[in-house]
Amino acid sequence: AMACRKQGLDPQTVAIMLDSAGGGSMTAEVDAAAMTLTQLADHIEQTHHTYLKTELPRLVEMAERVARKHGWRDARMPEVRACVMELADDMTRHMQKEEIVLFPLIRQLDTGTSRSGLPTQSVAEPIQRMQSEHEVAGQLVARLRELTDGFTPTVDSCQTRRAMLTSLVELESDLHRHVHKENNILFPRALAKSEQR
Repeated sequence: AMACRKQGLDPQTVAIMLDSAGGGSMTAEVDAAAMTLTQLADHIEQTHHTYLKTELPRLVEMAERVARKHGWRDARMPEVRACVMELADDMTRHMQKEEIVLFPLIRQLDTGTSRSGLPTQSVAEPIQRMQSEHEVAGQLVARLRELTDGFTPTVDSCQTRRAMLTSLVELESDLHRHVHKENNILFPRALAKSEQR
């Protein structure tokens, strides 16, 4: 509490943010490396995609409200709103591509089947596109961190702004785990399996 006061921070908000960063409100992490490709694709959809589909609309709403009501106090809030909206749009399209195109291909690779009876098409190109989109999402989250002084509320921050910042901390943490599972586990294993065919 004393360290927070010296920095002009609210101790209660910092405690919530630390809890969020430590995964206090998130589910226990799984051993992604021990899963089959199908299990891991299913896990990513059921855990990370489900979380984002719920959280992104809520974040957009909070960012819009904070920018509308408090943009006059902090000129960065309209850009925060724009970044949150861009991130939500990008991630929504990204998840659709994974769920409709890439993950079904990965499941086919895993089981050795093809819906059309034709050889499974290469996963290399869609994986490369997804990795590129991961970089863009990471840049947007980094910009949000910069615009909000590390997701730190000001002394006069309203409850909506505090909730938005806490949600951004949780989103950043989830996105790191989500991208790690795809870029470092799912995608390399799918590419290796594709090369064996």
